Amino acid sequence: MGDPHPEHAQPQADRIYLGWQYALLYPDPGPPPKRPARDDVVADEDAAGQDDEWLRRARLQEDLLNRPVRIFRTFMTVVAAVILVLGVLGLLAWPLVLLGLVAAGGVAGICAYAIRQGNRTVDARVSQRRESARREQERRRREIVSAQEEHAAKYRDWAERKNRFDRQLTWYAVAVPDEIDRVDVAGGTLPGWSALITLIGATRLYSGGHLTVLDLSEGAIAKDLIELARRGGDDPLVWVLPVDLPRLDLGATLKPEAFADVLAHVVSVSEETSRDIGFDNAILERVLEVLGENATISQVTAALRALAQVGDPRDDMRFGLLTAGQLERIGMLFGRGVADRVVIERAWALESQLRKLEALGTEAVRLPPARLRVVSMDRQAGVFGNRVLGTYVATALTHILRQSPASERPWYHTIIVAGADKLRGDVLDRLMDACETSRTGLVLTYRSLTPTVRERLGRGHAAVAFMRLGNAEDARVASEHVGTEHRLQLAQLTETFSSAVHGAGGFYTSTVGAGHTNQEEKGEGDLREDITESTEWGRHANTVAEGVLQRSREFLVEPHQLQQLPTTSVIVTHATAEGRQVRLADANPAILTLPKTTLHEFGEVRRAALAAEESKPHRYGGRSHGTRPQGAGKSEPPEREASDNQDDRDNRDEGTAPPGAPPADAARSEAGRSEAGRSDAVRPGAALADSLPTEPLPADPLSADAPPPNLGPPPPRLDWRRRQ
Repeated sequence: MGDPHPEHAQPQADRIYLGWQYALLYPDPGPPPKRPARDDVVADEDAAGQDDEWLRRARLQEDLLNRPVRIFRTFMTVVAAVILVLGVLGLLAWPLVLLGLVAAGGVAGICAYAIRQGNRTVDARVSQRRESARREQERRRREIVSAQEEHAAKYRDWAERKNRFDRQLTWYAVAVPDEIDRVDVAGGTLPGWSALITLIGATRLYSGGHLTVLDLSEGAIAKDLIELARRGGDDPLVWVLPVDLPRLDLGATLKPEAFADVLAHVVSVSEETSRDIGFDNAILERVLEVLGENATISQVTAALRALAQVGDPRDDMRFGLLTAGQLERIGMLFGRGVADRVVIERAWALESQLRKLEALGTEAVRLPPARLRVVSMDRQAGVFGNRVLGTYVATALTHILRQSPASERPWYHTIIVAGADKLRGDVLDRLMDACETSRTGLVLTYRSLTPTVRERLGRGHAAVAFMRLGNAEDARVASEHVGTEHRLQLAQLTETFSSAVHGAGGFYTSTVGAGHTNQEEKGEGDLREDITESTEWGRHANTVAEGVLQRSREFLVEPHQLQQLPTTSVIVTHATAEGRQVRLADANPAILTLPKTTLHEFGEVRRAALAAEESKPHRYGGRSHGTRPQGAGKSEPPEREASDNQDDRDNRDEGTAPPGAPPADAARSEAGRSEAGRSDAVRPGAALADSLPTEPLPADPLSADAPPPNLGPPPPRLDWRRRQ
């Protein structure tokens, strides 16, 4: 599948791409106009036959009318001959003969004249009839020529609009500006998350950013992204916890106060309610003061065991976790009496939770810098242990962000937390605040809309993305959040892809373990080619997209529709200066490899098309009033009509090209050549108007310059007295 826009795979750094929107800038022109029927030959033959029949009947009628006169003329001629014979024989006097001849000859001449006048009248009527037929035939021929010229003009206009429709872009980027602080993703499946995270991560990495993925879903949803980054020339770092916990040095540089806060939040994972962690924090701060800076988790748990009077502290001293002085100071941290029981219980609870982190950083090695870092949880580990590890990583990242200066460019560093609903609400709040103050991009994905998630969904300056929500209550909440009045357009390709491809799956392979070697082949950094070669979506793109018709269907944002969304469908909503914007996107990264995909948004392409059309002079002077792109008069992206009538278009009459007009196949081939040569259509930084079709649009019959259809000279009056 060739790509006529090789430069379109250059994402812009100031946008966060969340998917692709299927939209048609120009409507389908429909079937070609039918050629007018050529009935002039048959009409001429019929007219000739009718003229011959009329002439025969006219001659017969004239003969019938002249027959008495002709008989009387013959009779008078015979009388004149008899009179002449009588005069020659001397039987009649010559004066009488002359008188009889004059009388009989005059009557015969009068009859002959009458017959001649009748014939002349018939000839005149025949000539008039033939002249009328000739004029009618000429008029009919002029009408046929005019109809053919009109059809040729209509066909050329149709071919032009068909050419523009065939070569227009159909997939536009759905992106939010980097002024957005956070993206909340609600609902979805593991394959859908995999597609979305691959798309977000790929566009951030290929625009020069850094990415950290905390995968709490236990579904290896960033596997395609890791392969894509590796093929693009990066060496991503992947930790699979708890196996790689000894080689994870996250939080090793934190100050004792911050380290105590991190550990206190980790212990709070087991609490059912949001209990105040100040008491735990105080215990841990005092313990860390005794242990000094750079204390390890193993030393902290050993001190807590000594404080809780659990086990023999001499064993910890034998392993070098505590010294005699530290053990003595720990015993004197809290007073005796009533507080003993409270301190012992909390110390024992802290030790029981933190012992899961004892291996943290024990085998830390210096790792090379990487722009992609993935921290995942092994699905074979315990559920509670993974929650403890995930909370530790999230809280440690929060403190690192709080200590870091604000980035000069928003979203230069992006953090993705998959399965954020497994974290406590206060942990999420602190992470959101730290990312906002440090200008770090944050993407949170939630499997379900729990009360904790609902309180934080879309809070602040955030964009919200809804994917498939199987739970009826979650779907109802999402539809109320978006608004059930919105009508969205879903492409058939999205449904076909979602049913044919099920994401990467599998499991992560650690890149920080001992003996790991990276033998994967690296590419040259072309995003389109890398998606095709390294992701499950890209490897199936050609097979799935082949034979899929260019059509779509519309649906309202209702709960039952959200429960059956395709895997990669994302409903994106965020606030803009014009109001809240709602769009349906396809998060499938393989759509970027299709030939009619652009990284520009539909709204800006439409505005550029309108500006180019309005600035185009009319052929007769002034501005053109041609057919404008769909949704020309709306500030928000229009909800386009469904194109489910593709089968009707496939079965319709293709028509015949008129003389002088390009045939449909030639128009399509010309469209293909123009499409292939349009290499600068959507290059970043170029004017969008240069990438749009520049052909003149057909005039609007109801434009402001056209006169009303009921004006003009009146038709001639009909006169039934008019002589034929």
